[in-house]
Amino acid sequence: MKIIILGAGQVGSTAAQQLSREQDNDVTVVDQRDDVLRELQDRLDIRTVSGNAAHPAVLEAAGGDGADMVVALTSSDEVNMIACQVAWSLFGTPTKIARIRSSDYQKCAALFGDKGLPIDVIISPEQLVTDYLVRLVQHPGALQVLDFADGRVRLVGMRAVQGGQLVGHQLRELREHIPKREVRVAAIYREGQSIQPEGATVIAAGDEVFFIAARDDIGTMARELRTVEAPIRRVVIAGAGNIGFRLAAALENVAQVKLIERSPERSRRAAETLRRTLVLTGDAADEELLLEENIDDADVFVAVTNAEEANILSALLAKRLGAHRVMALVNKPSYAQLIEGGEIDVAISPQTITIGALLAHVRHGDVVRVHSLRRGAAEALEAVVHDDGRSSPVAGRRIDQIELPEGTTIGAIARGSEVLMARHDRVIEPGDHVILFLTDRRHVDAVGRLFRSTSRHG
Repeated sequence: MKIIILGAGQVGSTAAQQLSREQDNDVTVVDQRDDVLRELQDRLDIRTVSGNAAHPAVLEAAGGDGADMVVALTSSDEVNMIACQVAWSLFGTPTKIARIRSSDYQKCAALFGDKGLPIDVIISPEQLVTDYLVRLVQHPGALQVLDFADGRVRLVGMRAVQGGQLVGHQLRELREHIPKREVRVAAIYREGQSIQPEGATVIAAGDEVFFIAARDDIGTMARELRTVEAPIRRVVIAGAGNIGFRLAAALENVAQVKLIERSPERSRRAAETLRRTLVLTGDAADEELLLEENIDDADVFVAVTNAEEANILSALLAKRLGAHRVMALVNKPSYAQLIEGGEIDVAISPQTITIGALLAHVRHGDVVRVHSLRRGAAEALEAVVHDDGRSSPVAGRRIDQIELPEGTTIGAIARGSEVLMARHDRVIEPGDHVILFLTDRRHVDAVGRLFRSTSRHG
């Protein structure tokens, strides 16, 4: 697939890295910063073009005539929208994806309708991160909470702690512990290494356990891995930017929310708009301010300012002062890997969250949802089974008859309104949505081929 990525910022660079590593992708990156393009070209197998992403001549130089997809990820909504219009009007580019940050644009459905701008998919990293944070707050103790099958199935990552009912016991005992619930353990990581989950596998304190369950069964499984945790009541958010403001708006009706913002102007705007959130003007890394606001009573502290160093420092301080659980927004993947699991409970990477939304529209095969895990090393995806009556490798077969790549497990099947956990004798049917976990994303192409319909893809 010939893909043009417009913008080499954090999200664009991550997209280029992921997509260029996948088989049959020919990636070109456009940006106005020559030094950034040189750095990308030095470490990735891509083409680069320097120039304004919305200019027709630049898009033509990037291979617009013949491109299968344009992914507009510059920092300007307007440039992204115009670039998609140019790509369609001049080159007839089949698929156009645009990053749109402004909620004003997102609210105008007619702007992107049949008679509006020719944008096929709108991606808002800020909204994706907000939704991700809301799910984490809803499930105390979770490291990741990912939606599949329109939210009916969730993949949850949790660190097992001493006192959890399953800790020190074999996985096969799970069915005895929760006999009326269906839960499937998809992967276990111990000291950073993947362990294949089997009936005889003993869960140890400190294990990072990924499990798949129906939405209503997550709390039951959480008690198997951790001690009982009370629902979140008090949330402190640092930063009233796009993410912080949206997070406060999403939580203020279900929790007591305090929002700390350094900028008086931004703080004033937030206070005028948010109805139940207490907005404070100040520095979230100010120890005196945090003590005055009883940070030791906070169930969750979330640092989502535009400065990742400030996020890390304020989260560390909040934890030291008694906040029960702290999260920090971190752009550099190396930082996120370094700090998570220590004093900071969860490091949120906007690029990792956003790339999944992109991959679902780029992948070969009938993949409808993708989530990147463990800093891009692992992956969870949802694929639709199509049977053309001739050559589907999965339709009509039992799970134990399907030749899955090494480190790949089928966790659950969404069939109509039903959620079915994977069993060795479960038969895959046409129309099923299959949720898979890959401990090694290098096998993505092999998995895609399993779900590729010859009648749809030739």
